[in-house]
Order: sequence, then C-alpha cells, then structure tokens
Amino acid sequence: MEQKKKNIPPPPLPKGNGFKPSFYWLYAVIAIAFMGYYFWAPDIIQKEISYKQFEQYVKNETVSKIIVITNKNTVKAEVVQDSVKTIFGEKATNSKTPPILIIKVSSAEELSKDLRDLEYKGDLKYEESRDFWDAFWSFFPILFFIGLWLFFMRRMNGGAAAGAMGGIFNVGRSKAQLFDKDNISTKTTFKDVAGLSEAKQEIEEIVSFLKNPSKYTELGGKIPKGALLVGPPGTGKTLLAKAVAGEANVPFFTLSGSDFVEMFVGVGASRVRDLFRQAKAKSPCIIFIDEIDAVGRARSRSAIQANDERESTLNQLLTEMDGFGSNSGVIILAATNRADVLDKALLRAGRFDRQIQVELPDVQERKDIFNVHLRPLKLETNLDIEFLAKQTPGFSGADIANVCNEAALIAARKDKIQVEKQDFLDAVDRIIGGLEKKNKIITAAEKKAIAFHEAGHATISWKLEHAAPLVKVTIVPRGEALGAAWYLPEERVLTTREHMLDEMCSTMGGRAAEELFFNDASTGALNDLERVTKRAYAMVSYFGMSKKLANMSFYDSTGQSEYGFTKPYSEKTAELIDAEVKKIVEAQYERAKKILIENQKEHHELAELLMEREVMFTEDLEQIFGKRPWVSRSEELLNANGKK
Repeated sequence: MEQKKKNIPPPPLPKGNGFKPSFYWLYAVIAIAFMGYYFWAPDIIQKEISYKQFEQYVKNETVSKIIVITNKNTVKAEVVQDSVKTIFGEKATNSKTPPILIIKVSSAEELSKDLRDLEYKGDLKYEESRDFWDAFWSFFPILFFIGLWLFFMRRMNGGAAAGAMGGIFNVGRSKAQLFDKDNISTKTTFKDVAGLSEAKQEIEEIVSFLKNPSKYTELGGKIPKGALLVGPPGTGKTLLAKAVAGEANVPFFTLSGSDFVEMFVGVGASRVRDLFRQAKAKSPCIIFIDEIDAVGRARSRSAIQANDERESTLNQLLTEMDGFGSNSGVIILAATNRADVLDKALLRAGRFDRQIQVELPDVQERKDIFNVHLRPLKLETNLDIEFLAKQTPGFSGADIANVCNEAALIAARKDKIQVEKQDFLDAVDRIIGGLEKKNKIITAAEKKAIAFHEAGHATISWKLEHAAPLVKVTIVPRGEALGAAWYLPEERVLTTREHMLDEMCSTMGGRAAEELFFNDASTGALNDLERVTKRAYAMVSYFGMSKKLANMSFYDSTGQSEYGFTKPYSEKTAELIDAEVKKIVEAQYERAKKILIENQKEHHELAELLMEREVMFTEDLEQIFGKRPWVSRSEELLNANGKK
C-alpha cells in the first residue's frame, strides 16, 4: 500500500511596508472625484432677457439684486424667490445657486439713471469682469485630474528618469534582482553544494572564465554563452546558481521566468530588453532565469494562438541571447524541470550551449548531503549517516534538508537534548506517509488483512533478484494509507525487461496474498494496480518490450511533434496493446501467487510478527527468510566508494 506525499502549504506572504500606489487606487480616486463633482458642483442657471423686460421686472419689484459689470456693460440680476419658477421654470426651484438674469446695457451711467427713475430699492453693486478666474474655476476639475494622474505616474515610475526608461507605470522595466560582492548577505559557495560533482565541474568552468578569461582566450576558445540546468525539483539547480553568485565576484542578475509575463501587451519583450541593457552596462556578469519554461515554452503552430504575449517575449529573449547584436561578457544561466517543453530555438548552440543534468542523488551523494545538513544539529554520538542515506531512496537534496529539520523538531517535541537515530526514522515516515493516525480505529480482521497484504509485498520482493530490496514494512496507519512498505530502489543506469517484470510481480504481492489467504480482494490495492497497469503500458507502447509489438515505440520525447495526430497507431493496434498489457499483468499476478504458495510458512510468520510489532526492518526479514543471495547496486556503490 503505497504512501502519498502531502502538499506542504506555502509560507505566508510578507506584509507590505506601506502604501504603494497602483492602477486600482488611481481609478478609485478619479471615480470618487468625478462623482463628487457631479453631485456637488454648483449648477448655474441663467437667462438672457431684453432691457425692456428688465425694466418691467424692476417696476414689479421682481428683481431683488443687481450686479453691474462695468467693463462689459452687462447686468446680472437675481429675482425674488416667488418669481423663480415663473421666469426660469420648475428646474430652477431645486438649484443650489440663485438663477441669474443677463441684460445688455448701453452704459452703466444710463442704467443708474433708469434705476433712479424706476425707484429701485434693492441691492445694487458695481464690479469688473473676472473672465480669467471664471475660466480657471470652470477648468479646475480637469486640471486637478491631470495633475493627479501625473503624480501617480511619477510615483509608480520612481521619478522622471525611471519613467523615461520603464514606460508608463514602470511595467516595462526588468524585475531582476542585482547581487554583487557588496550586497550578498549570505554568501553560498561550492563547498555548500554536496554531490553534483559533474554539474559543479561544468559550472566552475564558467566561474573560472569570469575570473581568468585570458586562460581560455589565449588558446582561441570561447566560453559558452549559456548553460541550462535541467533536473527534477529539489535537486539543487537554484542552489548551484547561488553558489555561482557567491563565487564569481561579478554582478549577478536573478529573476523568474514568470517575471517577464504581464497582463499588458508588449511588457514582456520590454522587460527582456531592459534586463539585457542593464547586463551589458555591468559586463562581465551573469543572468540567472529560474523556471524558464514559464516563458520559453515551444511556440504554437496554431494561427489562433500565434503571436501572443508569451511568444513575443520569447522572440525578444532569443534575439537578445544570440541575435544580430553582441552580448560579450553576458552569460545566461537558466533552470527548469521541464526541458522537454522548451522551444528548440532556445536550446540550440549559441544560446544554451550546454545542458547540465542535475539528477536525484545516489546513495553516496545522499550521504554527502546529510553531512552538510547535519552540521548545525546536536547529534547523538556515532550516528550512522550511511544508514540514513540508505533509508532515503529517491530523496532530493531539498527532501534531505527537510528530513534533518523535521528530525530536530521531533526531538525537541520529545524534550530530548540531542537528535537520535529514531528521530530521523520518524522524520522519514512523517515526510513520506504523513502524520501517524494514532486514533484510527481498526478491527482485528482489518489489521490481519493489512498485515497479510504488506507481508505479501515483502515476501516477493525478498525472493526476486531484481525487485527493490525491502527497507521497512509497517501496518501503522499514516496519512491515507493503512500500511506501507519502503524499498531501496536500485537506482540503475539501465532497466531491463526482467527488472520491470520483477518489480511488477512484487507490486502485485499484496493483492495476490488477499486472494490466496482470504479468498477476497480489497480496495487497499488501488495504488498497486495503478502502478502495475502504467508500467505494463509503458513496456508495450514505449519500450517495445512486447513480443507482438517488439521494437516499436509510440512515445514522443520532445513534446514538439510536427504531426497533428494524437496517437500514431490504429484502433486495431490499440486493441493489440490492450491485449498485450493484460497478458503481462495476468502473468505476473499468477507468478506472485506461485511464489507466495511456495513460501507460505515464512509469509504467515512475517504477517503474525507484523500484527504483533506493527513495524519490521530488513534485519527482521533476514531472520525469517535468511540473507538475500544478491547484493544490491546501492550496496555495491557504497562499498566501492569506501574502498577508494
């Protein structure tokens, strides 16, 4: 019953250091200002009338206030409240400012004489026109919004100079962080990188060129323009780049592939140009692009998806790396775990001249990595590091670092003064299987079924030469699994058909034990059946290991097939593949039952001990089955390194 890894939640995002203006803030302020101006701006209502009408209003005492604009020979007159509706209409009654009558006069002196004759007794003022200020206050809201926009632009662009280089709101500037010998807070060197000897040698050559270029140029050689670090997650690709930054003593630009991509069209290409402009100014230097597959995926052949923002960014990156111009002294490092999806133009010589494989560490490299991460821990005396390396097959460097940290936390939880061997074993179980389900209620019948299932796996793996040797078997519930068995993968360079069949047979041991000794089948074998089925399909359709479809592979390793079909075989061939897969799975299932019948006594003894102890190790199986007559490849590697 295979364990499933749990996703570790990401750390909380850091809190901001203060107000940072953005488009949304700007739009919100402008919207509020417009709404305020719309609802609260004064609504001026005015009406132009003849001089005779004006005289009539004065006679009827309709006019309450008169303002004479002397330099314009114009009169502005306010009317009494009772006459507003009659003269200006219904709308004027709700106006926040008094409606105004506009009258043209021949001269201010003549108006004064007429008002005396009409015995006008209301307010009378004489003023000069203020056209400039009237116009200013009319356009003030527009000027205010323009000024607000310019203020936000300067804040977001970091000033006028930055705005000129980065474009509006600074979106076109590169987000790369610059490190040099003066501002690297924690310096990582190649001594901090355990294992990866071949990858380090390739990287050290690039650093050596930057430190002493004449050593290579005198012989006519040229340093590679770029190196691509390829490997599974957690193997140390970014750590190697950090070591380069610590060793090279040259400016080091670092950013992620996703930093180029933005919602605005043309921003990615602009950031690429700005990045290389900065790099050329600080040449010689190194640019490190992490997770380059975010921007470097193969360009689409579909007319619908062509020329999108990501492809424009990729085209600019290709041009900058090796185009018509020159980038002398600028070395590109990149990392990805999906080299198969990268564009072929990105991988050609002259751009990424080298692809450096950063693989999962073998048992000796895991031992070296443990030595690095165990330095800060308070350990028990004579801790067997070689044993820890054997207990962590398939672990990456990041996984081993997590094991060491988790072991320290477990030891602290138990109030220990040092980290012991059992703490590391508990940490491995915790990381692979999840938390131990101490409160999970299991009946005696269920416990027996789980024990017989796991004993079936252990028995067959012990009896087959090419099956992975058992490290530990347990029936303690962890995570979603009721039981689990840990094996030491052979970490082979080549895998033969016989190796794959032995591993399939071992995986079918649990279901075979259920059928033989309980005459029933359970859902606990779900993961086993899934793995066996996938491996059988891979043997037939990928590796050409079937007799009826020998030496044929329908696998596209590049991921960039130039043909439009989804599967390169007919329906008849598909039926043949299904039949061959079924034949292989049934054969290994019958083989597993045969081995269990031949070793029924030992299998039952192992199952009974499992129900009693719940956890058993390699040494316990040796007492039941005897020592395996075959030496595993991992043991050979350790022995060979020990003799050197």
